[in-house]
Amino acid sequence: MATETKPTEPQTNQSVNTAIVTGASAGIGEEFARQLKKQGYNVVIVARRKDRLERLASEIGGAEIIEADLSKPEGVAAVIKRIDDYDVTMLVNNAGFGINGVFGEVPVERELEELDLNIRALTHLTHAALQQMKTRKNGTIINVASTGAFQPVPYMSTYAATKAYVLSFSEGVHEEAKKYGVTVTCLCPGGTRTEFQQVAGVNEASLPRGSFMMPGPVVKAALDGARKGRGIVVPGMINKTTANLNRVLPRSSVRKIAGRMFKKD
Repeated sequence: MATETKPTEPQTNQSVNTAIVTGASAGIGEEFARQLKKQGYNVVIVARRKDRLERLASEIGGAEIIEADLSKPEGVAAVIKRIDDYDVTMLVNNAGFGINGVFGEVPVERELEELDLNIRALTHLTHAALQQMKTRKNGTIINVASTGAFQPVPYMSTYAATKAYVLSFSEGVHEEAKKYGVTVTCLCPGGTRTEFQQVAGVNEASLPRGSFMMPGPVVKAALDGARKGRGIVVPGMINKTTANLNRVLPRSSVRKIAGRMFKKD
């Protein structure tokens, strides 16, 4: 399903910066919408849950809403139409989900849906926005990955693999796009106080104490890093350490540690 609703405030003119935020109904995506609105952006928020989008639009003083399931082609098409119809200054590809469980025991349809959302939708939207931004010679794309992008994560094998794709893809496009005045930044947060853990079925008690961050500082770090032209942003010292474990420990040890953290009792 993909439906588009009118803005909750009059459409601003083309001179105002426009930011599209996917997965904006909660957590990091919601926080991106809040901070970008405060920075003066015309915000377009995208998610499946229209009621949450309407609540957020009201709370931040107006936003354009696109109700869309980005794991489906018609949902992606609705957002691409919005990109094609108006100048987009910033795209935040935040929509995504993970599943905690033994691969082979989780329904394969759910795993494939994860690939469609975390990889296919992000790639398609990045491509659409980049064409416009390169022509205009400015713009920012923020792709949300995870510290799980830096190593295999048993019991969340598909999720970590999708985020490894997002990281590698974003780094490559970052180098290609910067000569056109376009910044592509990959945000790699660790544990963040959002609905992700509940949806994924992750036991927070198994994760390092003190490793969780609030969405506010995570999003601020991403926006500051993108503004400085950085290709990768890993917010928080514990997360930076986690992301660099492969440099100091054998890969086999790192995946065993990750497996112990995410294995269900």
